[in-house]
Amino acid sequence: MRDTLPSKNQVLQACRGTGQPRHPLLRAAHDLTSLHERLLAAEPDELVKLDTLRMDLVHEIDCWVTAQLPPSHGAARVHTETLGAVIDRLARLTAAAYAALARESGVELTMAWEHLAELAVGYEDLASEVSTGRRRLPGTH
Repeated sequence: MRDTLPSKNQVLQACRGTGQPRHPLLRAAHDLTSLHERLLAAEPDELVKLDTLRMDLVHEIDCWVTAQLPPSHGAARVHTETLGAVIDRLARLTAAAYAALARESGVELTMAWEHLAELAVGYEDLASEVSTGRRRLPGTH
């Protein structure tokens, strides 16, 4: 039986670190957010190592999603990013939004939360479309 893709709310909760995510995609979203938080404060000599870990997690998400996806329809349009890349951006924006919240920076804070909300809606639309085979992801057929 195939696992379903988590909702945007589940992904955002995992990024915020609430609960103990059992779903592999949610665990990866949580780990990506932690890496992005570390990247915000990282020393230059740590950046390559942290970025490599980040890319490995994105790849793991993409492999998991590819194994779980139903076949797409023949006319399904390809999306511009993998689901791993979208979740990576959600994790980065979550880390940035909470960092802006800690600094209480007005415009930066508003923009960070708006970008996060917009991307979360985009994730949910994409998850729905790939789950039903109406859209396919790069590298899948």
